[in-house]
Amino acid sequence: MSREASMLDIQISRESGVPLRLQVGRQIAVLIATGNLKSGEYLPSVRALAKRLKIHHNTVSQAYQDLAGYHLVERRRGSRMIVPRTGLRTRNSAVMDLDDVINSAIQVAQEHGFSLQQLRQRVQERLLAQPPDHLLVVSDEPGLRELIRVELTEQVKCLVAACSIEELSNNPALAIGALVVGPHGNMQECAPFLPKDRLPYPTTFNTAEQQVAMIRKLREPSAIAVVSISELFLQTARGVFAPALGSRHTLREFFMPTEKPTSLGSFSLVFCDSIARRRVKSKNLVHYRLVSTESLEHVANAINLHDYTPLSCK
Repeated sequence: MSREASMLDIQISRESGVPLRLQVGRQIAVLIATGNLKSGEYLPSVRALAKRLKIHHNTVSQAYQDLAGYHLVERRRGSRMIVPRTGLRTRNSAVMDLDDVINSAIQVAQEHGFSLQQLRQRVQERLLAQPPDHLLVVSDEPGLRELIRVELTEQVKCLVAACSIEELSNNPALAIGALVVGPHGNMQECAPFLPKDRLPYPTTFNTAEQQVAMIRKLREPSAIAVVSISELFLQTARGVFAPALGSRHTLREFFMPTEKPTSLGSFSLVFCDSIARRRVKSKNLVHYRLVSTESLEHVANAINLHDYTPLSCK
């Protein structure tokens, strides 16, 4: 059964120049280390100890928080601080939430004389240097960005986030814990915001050879549809398909965010990107996957095996 600690032997000096918070906390730590404050004993309430020492209750509260940050004491729900019983500290500390961990880091840094700005800068540097645990798709074209994100999500087991180059430049912290991927033309602009030893990954796209071959096999003049959420995807299809279309076939483009194709029965071929294909119904639907299989596999291996060498460098 837990018990109340006897009168704590704590002496403070206002003339020493040592913060009262530190005096109280360190003296209690010594009492615990020497066994004078035993496992299972409750510390006096914040107000009771503050009244006895004739100091502000916030000072005692901060000292108790410091001790908790070092796992020397813990707060039981609905009760006061207690010295953990031997053998229970590891189990109890395992249930610390993220706020507890952050508060502990702040307290320790301040105790050692570091400013919050120094702590923020160093933490960001260290986080940027950690192996990535998710992907960040960076592209200035919203539709293209979302297409790459969706196709990568289907391939990898980690989170796949996305942002524009402007968003990354305004907030470089977005790259923390991220392996940056995207269209080749955007990757050079991302490099200044990333660790020097972690280059961004330019994704390679599938060729349209298969789709072009399907158009060339059409025996009769035909109507062909391309449906996508990306304007760049539609522009690329128009340029690549042009030689095969000639003057025999007609091409109709559907930009999904503003135009929803309702009747596609008159089209001999309906090319859809990885998102549009989920919303379009047609017996002649052809799925055009944007990111190449080689690139998908390479990115998956990079995030799983921590091999950050871009495909173009291998």
